[in-house]
Amino acid sequence: MTEGERGADEESAPAFRPYHHPAAGWGAAKSVSRFLLREREFVDGPRAVQRMNHEDKGFDCPGCAWPDDLKGLRLDICENGIKHVTWEMTRKRVGPGFFAAHTVAELAEWSDAELEDQGRLTHPMRYEAATDTYVPVSWREAFALVGEKLRGLDHPGQAAFYTSGRLGNEATFLYQLMARELGTNNLPDCSNMCHEASGRALTASLGTGKGTADLKDWETTDALFILGVNAASNAPRMLTALAEAHQRGASIVHINPLVEAAATRTIIPHDFVNMALFRSTPTSTLNVQPRIGGDMALVRGMAKAVLARAEDDPKALDREFVERYTTGFEKYRELCEATSWDEIERQSGVSRAAIEKTARVYREADRSIFSWCLGITQHEHGVDTVREIVNLLLLRGNLGREGAGPSPVRGHSNVQGNRTCGIDHRPSDAFLDRLAEACGIEPPREHGLDTVGTIQAMHSGEVKVFVGMGGNFALAAPDTPYTAEALRKCELTVQVSTKLNRSHLVHGRDALILPCLGRTEKDVQRGGEQATSVEDSMSMVHLSRGMKRPASHQLLSEPAIVAGMARAALPDSATPWESYVEDYDRVRDTMSRALEGFEDFNRRVRLPLGFRLRQPARELVFLTPSGRAEFSAAELPDVVPAEGTLKLGTMRSHDQWNTTIYSDDDRYRGISNLRTLIFMNEDDMRERGLALFDEVDITSIARDGSTRSLAGYKAVPYDIPRGCAAGYMPEMNVLCAIGDYSTQSDQPLMKNVTVTVRPSTAG
Repeated sequence: MTEGERGADEESAPAFRPYHHPAAGWGAAKSVSRFLLREREFVDGPRAVQRMNHEDKGFDCPGCAWPDDLKGLRLDICENGIKHVTWEMTRKRVGPGFFAAHTVAELAEWSDAELEDQGRLTHPMRYEAATDTYVPVSWREAFALVGEKLRGLDHPGQAAFYTSGRLGNEATFLYQLMARELGTNNLPDCSNMCHEASGRALTASLGTGKGTADLKDWETTDALFILGVNAASNAPRMLTALAEAHQRGASIVHINPLVEAAATRTIIPHDFVNMALFRSTPTSTLNVQPRIGGDMALVRGMAKAVLARAEDDPKALDREFVERYTTGFEKYRELCEATSWDEIERQSGVSRAAIEKTARVYREADRSIFSWCLGITQHEHGVDTVREIVNLLLLRGNLGREGAGPSPVRGHSNVQGNRTCGIDHRPSDAFLDRLAEACGIEPPREHGLDTVGTIQAMHSGEVKVFVGMGGNFALAAPDTPYTAEALRKCELTVQVSTKLNRSHLVHGRDALILPCLGRTEKDVQRGGEQATSVEDSMSMVHLSRGMKRPASHQLLSEPAIVAGMARAALPDSATPWESYVEDYDRVRDTMSRALEGFEDFNRRVRLPLGFRLRQPARELVFLTPSGRAEFSAAELPDVVPAEGTLKLGTMRSHDQWNTTIYSDDDRYRGISNLRTLIFMNEDDMRERGLALFDEVDITSIARDGSTRSLAGYKAVPYDIPRGCAAGYMPEMNVLCAIGDYSTQSDQPLMKNVTVTVRPSTAG
């Protein structure tokens, strides 16, 4: 494809055919083959498969953060990981010639898939208003512009530094150091939109913001409870753990409004015998479908059932654990008793019999793990729900022993590592004290802005400079038009990226695109070839080394870009920015002094599987005010939709990773050639006079009464509880009002949008 050619396929008619095949298996193999063929990556694609997620000089998959196999598996890969890596290694390029040929106004009319399909960015570019195009700029000029704008602010709080999750730990540490040396804690990140509720809840309950279970626990547990997770698409390597759990006789309960492919059966691609024989393995023993937002009521019902059986079954409740290690039990017990079964059934949308059956699985298992994702967190009551899950774990002492504990599915790419290494708009005094001593700076103590706060501050003119470190902020954030208006009001927007995306077209009065190395590419600095570290979802920290020649000689590494901006903005800084870039071991030496748990970092990270960060709660050490694990006692929220409305949850399709869309197909949900759709219960459709692919108008109703609409979407009947609906992000992010965020976590309510659906009036 020549530079400037659009890569969209011809439109095909949409189709819906329910998927009844195993997850992964030959369906995944065929999809990967077609993708490699489309991208013409027959050499580097297979090479990448042999190096991805390997402890010996391999690179970490830039997709999900599921832990690497502990037993030396040589094909610890998945369909979406291969696609993501191939997407990054594409031979297509977006250079100065492309930008000279297309105005921003023209590119704004292209689809998001077409934009990213153009290929890798090759040169730093600056927006030129006179021609409405991006023009080449030297790295020196780009850094000078950033420095000039940052030094010219009235105060440091007029800048915000966003992190998408793709940063390695070393670049992350330098990025937050730059922001804090400048004088601000405005460090919004994608965790503000995804797992903020998990961190706050676990910290309140257990004194740690992370899960305590690791992969060994998954391999030995008696029961797995998977809540609000579409694992086959969002954490596909979990399928291996689910299949192995079923084979050894563990119970696997999936709790989700939709029965996703991961909750049925699978054929693991590296299991060659099963692949050859088309022999699948079940990945569940029970599926439970609560209404959207009804998980907390369901878990409360499970706890109520466990406590009821404790009267005649001495093993139902671990009284010794509760008495020795927890506080608040009696208040919680009284709350469970006072919560009626009628209310639990009404709020959860699940019958008492089904809840008691689920509770029996939990009660009969000696060791249990609860794992959850955004289906739990992106609600007003997300913190309360996670704390309710912890309550249930505490009742039976499922903490501090092998095969048990909380295990959130979080940290795609390196989000968890970002938070560990300082991307936090609400840093603790202890963290800032260590940072000050290790780096010789005086970091600001006032809390900064999170993602929603940053958008609102840009919109009001309070934040004038926005730096986006990876990702596609304009599409990932809620209330798309409002977010776009906010970005356009900035004096300068800076996007550090690998590919062209919507955030380059929704920019400030001045704008920079700074192209960086990808995870798959070699990073060679003055001190030689470098490796970066990442943290997986279960707190393992390990090295990642790229394998491929960079897409352009103009690309800089993320640490080099951060250091370049920092030196330009802080010309008199005593921080050795240039020295850090020459050899990342020097960054890690400083991190070992600044970050708790990173002591002896350079040696430990070079161990074959890296090292695991200590989780005190795993050792029954609770850094809470009471020094114990703390039961919560929150009232159940009312999540039943009002008459005539539905609760809408946004989600990814299978052929998508975050805001990157590979195709308009969603194989596991049976969809072809369509993204502008809404999944609905058949009875809800019938009530509105709708049939398959009828066009509808969707209107959201915000807390303040304002409305937002999407027109001409197609209705698709699906196995989802009445009163519930689902559709794809980022297209549906427009429906989530900027003011509709949780008062508990400040997360946008992406999984709990109140909508009306009516036959389309268009045409």
